[in-house]
Amino acid sequence: MNSPFPGMNPYLENPVFWSEVHHRLITAIADTIEENIPPQYRVAIEQRTYLSDDSDSVLVGIPDVSVFSQQTSPQQYSSTATQTATSEGITVMIPLPEHITENYLEIREVSTGFVVTSIEVLSPKNKRPGEGRKAYQLKRKQVLASLSHLVEIDLLRSGKPMLILGEIPVTDYQIIVSRSETRPQAKLYGFSIRETIPKFPLPLQSEDTEPIVDLQSLLHGIYNRARYYLAINYNSILPLKREDAVWSDTLLREQGLRSN
Repeated sequence: MNSPFPGMNPYLENPVFWSEVHHRLITAIADTIEENIPPQYRVAIEQRTYLSDDSDSVLVGIPDVSVFSQQTSPQQYSSTATQTATSEGITVMIPLPEHITENYLEIREVSTGFVVTSIEVLSPKNKRPGEGRKAYQLKRKQVLASLSHLVEIDLLRSGKPMLILGEIPVTDYQIIVSRSETRPQAKLYGFSIRETIPKFPLPLQSEDTEPIVDLQSLLHGIYNRARYYLAINYNSILPLKREDAVWSDTLLREQGLRSN
């Protein structure tokens, strides 16, 4: 069964699925690129590792606020924390450091090891304040200051997009292709949940034919192989703009995926 959405399926942004989607998409991009680039290149799946102490590192469902060991009336603890006193102490939650590993792709010239193109699929931690964003911003600056091309794929509606100079249209998702020879100019492909994901040419060395990357086909294939249609509850309501929520509801009902 194909994804019911013509482009990016917003239900795949759910943290329950996204880590797996990210892993599968990185691998699918690497495999399809490998089949369509000249033999002097190879595609490497690389890893970026950092230590995150963000508050969202705490297990989901466990609050990062004070937990009291006995019943107390609401009035007793309604004032500020400095006024709270107990001889037994109170139980609190603190964020634990967590080793985070993020995969990305590099197209390298076999003979020299030179990184021709770096391909990033953004994760939620890249788009919110914390060590994940800092780590990616550093990597982004290094690539943009080099002779390597950068392809940045953002399939997440939430969070803060990466920096782009000037005024640009607001879209749900975006793909940026930054060619080293045209910087600071780059090509931006913006699209909404109602649109198919645009295809784009993969930048290589100037004398090479550039393959076309079709993320839409790759995501449809991942949706089927991973059988997300068995795991997603399309009766659940997503936080969408009003007009998109109406459109999504109609789309899912027409395909028999929503009944309530």
